[in-house]
Amino acid sequence: MTDSVVSPSSTETFEFIHYADRIRQAAAAKPDLPVLKCGEEVRTWAEFLPRTNQVANMLASRGLGRGDMVAILAKSSVEYLEVFLGALQAGLCIVPLSGMASSEQLAVMIRDSGSKIVFASDATKSLIDPFKGTIDAVPEDGYVAFDFAVDGWTPYETLLEGASEADLYVDVVETDPFNLIYSSGTTGVPKGIEQSQKMRNQHVVRFEAMGINSDAVTLVSTALYSNTTLVALLPTLALGGRIVVMPKFDAAEFLKIAEREKASHAMLVPVQYQRILARPDFDTYDLSSFEVKLSTSAPLREGVKRDIVARWPGKMIEVYGLTEGGIGTALSATEFPDKLASVGQAGEGVELRIINEQGIELAKGEIGEIVGRSDAMMSGYHGRQDLTEEMIWRSPEGKVFFKSGDMGRFDEDDFLFLLDRKKDMIISGGFNIYAADIEVALAKHENVADVAVIGIPSEEWGETPLALVVKSAGSQVSEEDIRKWANERLGKTQRVAAVEFRDTLPRSTIGKVMKRELRVPYWDAT
Repeated sequence: MTDSVVSPSSTETFEFIHYADRIRQAAAAKPDLPVLKCGEEVRTWAEFLPRTNQVANMLASRGLGRGDMVAILAKSSVEYLEVFLGALQAGLCIVPLSGMASSEQLAVMIRDSGSKIVFASDATKSLIDPFKGTIDAVPEDGYVAFDFAVDGWTPYETLLEGASEADLYVDVVETDPFNLIYSSGTTGVPKGIEQSQKMRNQHVVRFEAMGINSDAVTLVSTALYSNTTLVALLPTLALGGRIVVMPKFDAAEFLKIAEREKASHAMLVPVQYQRILARPDFDTYDLSSFEVKLSTSAPLREGVKRDIVARWPGKMIEVYGLTEGGIGTALSATEFPDKLASVGQAGEGVELRIINEQGIELAKGEIGEIVGRSDAMMSGYHGRQDLTEEMIWRSPEGKVFFKSGDMGRFDEDDFLFLLDRKKDMIISGGFNIYAADIEVALAKHENVADVAVIGIPSEEWGETPLALVVKSAGSQVSEEDIRKWANERLGKTQRVAAVEFRDTLPRSTIGKVMKRELRVPYWDAT
């Protein structure tokens, strides 16, 4: 567990309820509710809860106790959710891993987290095989197969044989770790964002205020390892609603399922909205059951918000925040049509400020870095107090705020407008991509003398990485040669769309590449 250096005070009172207790209450209230549908598989609480209990008791029998880590690298499935909830009942911490990462990245994350067991599906097995058996904390039988049978992998069903279906009660406190979500990265150790029991409890409280209740039907179309998914999925289950999980997103299928299941809530990323609304048959579907649609992970363009409000029933809310927490705004596009260029106002219990490079608070209307604090903040970066401390800005009165790395300003009505990213982060299809990681990889090519990676507009992904390269003197290498070489070494989400040669890269007087200048020709044309 991280030795936390974050201990923000909060003036908001709330009741802390262990997530496992919430689940048991929901199951007892409606045992016959078809609480989970994934593809064609359906589970009632009476079927689902005993399976999660078996997982909890199995993990406890293996000696895993409060605060221990359980890694999952798998496609969205019923089994994935059984393990997720079962591990929580056992007081463990979930480490959901992305199948878009490389094997090298995944090995670093599993080793860094200290995970003692790894669950996988056939779709992700090949990512684990290269380092399987090299993680000291994971025993030989600790690699568990959900949906395949191969020597060296323990079948999931075999592991559960004989495990008790009785509830397992473990005392947890609000500072215990709930899940550990890793940032992307190809260099060094990716940052593990440790979210506490308290933080996840507050997400439940906030989504209840947004209308999630026992009648909710939340359509889940993003990957289960994503925080974007979890902030909507977990409160729905905890508050007694139903979830319908799409194993893989498809715009046409989303609309069919939404109509058939009478979806009331959905959390989507901007590129999904664009694909759904672009379908010529969009207006033929009955979406009248929707109460709230949410968008997050990347800025949603003003025109898209306007289109959603005009054509899609129910409220449209854009959410801006960090996986680390602390910072959070919400814009109800249906209620504030004149503020669609903003990301809304500070959420309940959130305090936001704007600071300059010297850490001095700026007045309303001035542009600077967005910092924030709330009752939902990470415990810290796992095992990295140094990086956690770098994330913190302390106000003159001693309050702990998190730095966003984003530049913005407030208008006269306290609506927040995002302007530019202080970090060179690219958001493609809802995934955060760090340009510096791609640049480090490209710089290893013998014919690359200088490189800068920027995000450029993409109809399909919202943004996509472009590498601007200065070749070594006399090199005959082609742009396509470098692109292919780099993409063989990068994670799927990091792959560059194109490489363009430049004679030089524009730099400031202190040697920094002026990326804003590089981006202008691409974004001004949109």
